[in-house]
Amino acid sequence: MGGEVKWLRVAAAGEVATGSMKAVEAGGREFILYHLDDGSWCASDPLCTHAAARLAEGWLDGATVECPWHGGRFDLRTGAGVAGPVVEDLRLYEVRLESDDVLVGLAVV
Repeated sequence: MGGEVKWLRVAAAGEVATGSMKAVEAGGREFILYHLDDGSWCASDPLCTHAAARLAEGWLDGATVECPWHGGRFDLRTGAGVAGPVVEDLRLYEVRLESDDVLVGLAVV
């Protein structure tokens, strides 16, 4: 089954304005959905890797998200921590649009 992806509908595209983010749930999991200024979409795990703060309560600046507790920042293109005190990179998920639906992809194991 390697390489298979399960796609979960997490939102309607109109629910997340360009330049904003939203916590969403699907398939019993929570994600943060980001609609970047350039019109692209990203999705990540909901918690900062440093101290488990909810990233949806932080700040989106271009293609980076800043943790609300200690200012750690992540690049949403790669998941890499770009400002401390981040201890590990942020997990990102594939995102695709189908009509007005935003889907997040999970690897099937």
